[in-house]
Amino acid sequence: MRILVVDDERAFARVLATGLTAEGFVVDTVYDGRTGYLMAATGAYSAIVLDLMLPHLSGFAVCARLRADGVMTPVIVLTAKNGEFDEVEALESGADDYLRKPFSYPVLVARIRSLLRRPTSISDSVVTIGDLVIDAARRRVQRGATLIELSGREWNILETLARAAGTVVSKETLLVEVWPNEADDVNLVEARVSVLRRKIDVPFGRRSLETVRGAGYRLVDDRPTPDSRAEVHT
Repeated sequence: MRILVVDDERAFARVLATGLTAEGFVVDTVYDGRTGYLMAATGAYSAIVLDLMLPHLSGFAVCARLRADGVMTPVIVLTAKNGEFDEVEALESGADDYLRKPFSYPVLVARIRSLLRRPTSISDSVVTIGDLVIDAARRRVQRGATLIELSGREWNILETLARAAGTVVSKETLLVEVWPNEADDVNLVEARVSVLRRKIDVPFGRRSLETVRGAGYRLVDDRPTPDSRAEVHT
């Protein structure tokens, strides 16, 4: 598998590339955001390791442009900052995961392998559940004609549920998919699902994101059938 490393600290990037090569990856290394974007946009990579603070084009901008172009290659961002707002912005720009510098090299490898294990069955398709349309290639969701803005975590939850095609997804599974190697508290899942429901269902008077008590969550087509509408009016 081919990995792209984008980091302007050349010595660090070379060490990282050497380590990843030893793990069996083929690694390309570039040192600025513009070049990183152009190479990543080819779609030739299995994963991208992306520094946030880059010359010419920031890591935030690189990630956002790739997602706007429909390039869904997994991205793990690296940041030397401690502020949670940088992490939030990175995830909302389309990054899949992040690590703060300095970090443990085995943790980086584990995070990359986790991203590579994620199913990609809907990565180039549009999933429609009732009038809820989930465009995985563009990371875009809409209810009817209304576009809905989601954070990175909310999108990952929705994508996981959509990929399950109406079957129940447990909280534990969502925790692994959305917070890999990072958290073990299912309350995080409950809180994010609640926010997601307030975005995709509540404003439209819908209940497509179902809670299955004791099991997890699923997405369903909750539009009333002609028969059910007739029963309401009788």
